[in-house]
Amino acid sequence: MAEDGVYDLRGLNCPLPVLKAKKRLAAMAPGSRLWLETTDPLALIDIPAFCAEDGHRLVTTEERPGGHRFLVERGADTGLQQ
Repeated sequence: MAEDGVYDLRGLNCPLPVLKAKKRLAAMAPGSRLWLETTDPLALIDIPAFCAEDGHRLVTTEERPGGHRFLVERGADTGLQQ
């Protein structure tokens, strides 16, 4: 499993945190983990939904001053990407 990195998405509002996380995770190897740091209150809904929809695993969520942090594990490639 790859070492955890941190992707600073603070100050971005919906849908940018999910769109940027999706692009970053797509470039990572399956099983890699990435911390997403957000200040958008909708991220509490959007990040878990994104993980479920795209086959990633939401490992943990932490409340942070002014926002949240999500640890996401990159899911396996489905072979459906073009």
